[in-house]
Amino acid sequence: MNGDSAAIAAQSAANVDTTDRHKRLQWRILIGFITGLAGGLAAYSLAPDAVWLDAIIEYVTQPVGQIFLRLLFMLVIPLLFSALVVGIAEMGEIGALRRIGIRTLVYTVLVSGIAVLLSIGLVNLLQPGRGVDPAEAAELLAQGGESASSIVEASATSTTGIAQVVNIVPSNIISAMSSNDILAVMFFALFFGIGLLLVQTPRTKSLKDAIEGVFEVAMRLIGIVIQLAPIAIFCFMFNLSAQFGWDLLVKLAAFVGVVLLALGIQMFGVFPLLLKFLASKSPLAFFRETREASVMAFSTASSNATLPTALRVADDQLKLPRRVARFVLTIGATANQNGTAMFEGVTVLFLAQFFGVDLAFTDQLFVMLICILAGIGTAGVPGGSLPVIALILGGVGVPPEGIGLILGVDRFLDMCRTTLNVVGDLVAATVISAGATGEEIAEPA
Repeated sequence: MNGDSAAIAAQSAANVDTTDRHKRLQWRILIGFITGLAGGLAAYSLAPDAVWLDAIIEYVTQPVGQIFLRLLFMLVIPLLFSALVVGIAEMGEIGALRRIGIRTLVYTVLVSGIAVLLSIGLVNLLQPGRGVDPAEAAELLAQGGESASSIVEASATSTTGIAQVVNIVPSNIISAMSSNDILAVMFFALFFGIGLLLVQTPRTKSLKDAIEGVFEVAMRLIGIVIQLAPIAIFCFMFNLSAQFGWDLLVKLAAFVGVVLLALGIQMFGVFPLLLKFLASKSPLAFFRETREASVMAFSTASSNATLPTALRVADDQLKLPRRVARFVLTIGATANQNGTAMFEGVTVLFLAQFFGVDLAFTDQLFVMLICILAGIGTAGVPGGSLPVIALILGGVGVPPEGIGLILGVDRFLDMCRTTLNVVGDLVAATVISAGATGEEIAEPA
């Protein structure tokens, strides 16, 4: 018991330290965003056609931003592969809860699908990214195509229709990784994770530990790269605002509005329906009982830091079976990220509209599938969704440096979507607990 208390205390201290670093990073990102935006708007207003401005963009700000993106692209495949494999494999480690693990996985995929479909539908309906001058958008799109040529070329030569569905199953996983075929890599990771779940031997345990080590190394390296984000965002925003001027501010307000609307519908529309019809739980009582976890999630913007509070709320307020709640909430802290999936979907389609890229139905289906899977495999670290968004953008022919457009407002949106993530985990725990059998919820002797 004393050892458990020490471990909990150490984890709590680590969470506090991580949250402090996250806050400091977000302040630096905000400073980079504001200074880059102000500098670019000043250049747009005072010297829009100056030769020196073109030289700064070509030889300084654009290369710095591209180095940052290349570092993210370098890490995204090992990060997502290892996160998905470990996430799926861990669902089978508690033998008595294997059926609950499968139900949790099915629930997560279905509810994440609803969330992404809702967010993509809202972006298509409200068109928040439309209205930018087509000539300017085409020019910046060409720049982005050159800087991320390998990814965009892969998108341009990709198949469509039934062949695209077939290609989800890779014939050569090494080739899929080298060509940044993210959907094929994710399919293999899910398939491989299921294999580890089914084969429980000492050797597969060692293999899972090794893959988890890859995940930890990739997360640490992502953390290092993200420290460069303030400089990169300054460069992104300088380039964008110097070219698009004051239209940028209007589009950012529209983007924030659509993200909040999508999150609000999921929180106060979809979740109450799930609670009422699948768990026979009063939505008003649920939100009242979980408000402590909601406040903690909003203030820390971290699902992992909120996990101890969520576990206590599930035990003391919701009165859920401890085995089921602990299992679902622990998995959900990294796998059931409805808010993250919705944010990624809205961001990709918003930037596609902003740059004048018309996404066909198959392209939007591709975005939807990636966002659902990324909601399971995205690392729960500051900026964890950033490489996924950048890679999806490149895959559908949108300049990846467009992510700099939204990162300055990301702190507030991160707080909102983390709240949705945590509440969504508690909804999942409530729904799964309602369908659990006596054998599944019984405490071990």
